[in-house]
Amino acid sequence: MSASGKLPRPVSVSVAENYSLNVTFNNGEIRQFDVSPYLAYPAFEALKSRSLFAQARVAHNTVVWNEDVDIAPESLYLESTEI
Repeated sequence: MSASGKLPRPVSVSVAENYSLNVTFNNGEIRQFDVSPYLAYPAFEALKSRSLFAQARVAHNTVVWNEDVDIAPESLYLESTEI
């Protein structure tokens, strides 16, 4: 977290193995986020498609896949581990 209390924002993302994402944040940190626990929820079920999962991109200050699926930016940072 920054000195101002705001969480860093994602600036780039790459797909890693086992439904994980490597996310670079605007503070320079690179963190790994495991999406697999989310796949049990109907809202994220479409991400089981590896071709859709591979389309992860940064938009609107978070990671998105299409107009229907995204991850809360707070979760991306707080539930990820630094790599």
